Amino acid sequence: MRHVEEFATAFRRSVGSGFSRIDGRFVSEAGNVAVQSRQQRNPATAGSHTRAGSGRTTALCTSPVFLHLFSAAVAVALAVPAFAQTKAPASGAPAAKPPSARRAAAPAANSAAFDAALKVATEARQAENWEEAANLYAQVVKLKPDYIEGHWYRGTALYQLDRFAECRDAFKRTTRLAPKNGAAFAFLGLCEFGLKEYDRALSDLLQSRLLGVGDTGDLGSVARYHAAILMTRVMQYEQALETLGEFASEGNDNPRVIEAMGITTMRMAMLPSEVPPDRREMVLMAGRASYLMATRMPAAAGKAFEALVTRYPDTPNAHYAYGVFLIQEQPDKGLEEFKRELEIQPSHPWSLMQLAYEYLKRGEPQTALPYAKEAVQGAPNAFPARKALGQALLDTGDIAGAVEQLEAGVKLAPDSPGLRFVLARAYQRAGRPADAERERETFNKLDRYARTQRAGAQSVGGIDTQRVSEPPGGGSPQ
Repeated sequence: MRHVEEFATAFRRSVGSGFSRIDGRFVSEAGNVAVQSRQQRNPATAGSHTRAGSGRTTALCTSPVFLHLFSAAVAVALAVPAFAQTKAPASGAPAAKPPSARRAAAPAANSAAFDAALKVATEARQAENWEEAANLYAQVVKLKPDYIEGHWYRGTALYQLDRFAECRDAFKRTTRLAPKNGAAFAFLGLCEFGLKEYDRALSDLLQSRLLGVGDTGDLGSVARYHAAILMTRVMQYEQALETLGEFASEGNDNPRVIEAMGITTMRMAMLPSEVPPDRREMVLMAGRASYLMATRMPAAAGKAFEALVTRYPDTPNAHYAYGVFLIQEQPDKGLEEFKRELEIQPSHPWSLMQLAYEYLKRGEPQTALPYAKEAVQGAPNAFPARKALGQALLDTGDIAGAVEQLEAGVKLAPDSPGLRFVLARAYQRAGRPADAERERETFNKLDRYARTQRAGAQSVGGIDTQRVSEPPGGGSPQ
């Protein structure tokens, strides 16, 4: 069982971490049990970190606009999470209530066999006899296959035993019977993570964030962490950083959070367990810098990023991360860092996009144009690259070329308001008023939605594709 004491100690030191205990247990990154807590969660305080942190950040990270805006900016091919895992209830008052607490699925009153089986299964669960509980709840659901609580408690008992394949099957049944129960999807995703079924795990963990996990104590935070590290694994770096940023907003600087932020900041498509030992110091430095940026401590963050590039001047993505930090308040220095990144990684598409957008912002489309062209060559399926090139072409008079690039971008990201805005301008200049009006209407709808979800500054690594294409305060393109 890896990282047992390290993991438990880190959690004990993380005051108010929001995911230091899940139903009385800790587990390691691969799903191995780390330590059994002898404390019971106070039901009165359960749910303080539910629904994946907060409604605002949950909505941001699961909205189509957000997913398009941030994922495609950094992935060469647009595609749409160890730390702690939840454990089954350790007492008769579980932190994570079964779905039937919300949806009635009572057993037949006259079923003596069912009642007797349920009674002994409940006693085994309350006594924390997980092996017996799992077997007894199997008998319960055999007598009544649609009894949701039975599948739930069988699944949590199996989870305690690290029997992830059986646990996964139990929670699959639970989600089929209770398809709107986010907590069941969270457990399902965590079981799949334990089986290294990472793509399915990510899908189900994101579904749990979309649905919310209710009053399940720290389950939402655990699911959030695993979703984030799995997003990093598939190069969804911006979503991962935004998701991990929710921990920063809670003041949670748990070492595992810092580590995960560092991996994402350095754009390393791997899980924490896969980080080579000789890169761990770099990862932690990058993670600390990103954490300070997320907590809006710019002076400290600036020093941390500067220390990162000083210590690792030739490491890919270090200068890019520093440039993203600088570009809003110190744009000239930000440009220097992006150009330095290009010396290390020629044709680095994200640096090229950042350069193009900054020059467009400055009203220098001719300077932006070659950067945008090269960005599209390196990342043809990244919609911000298409948008940057389309805008640069439009502003340099190549209207037909602009329309072609912007239409390709809309196919990649139909929910991007910035793309719709620039495409409306291009259609207007191309003499296509009906198409321009359609795009204006779509832009207004998407823009209103995006503004209700938008939260704070960009996370490290983001391409702010709205900053040069929308009128101040919103409105329609002319």
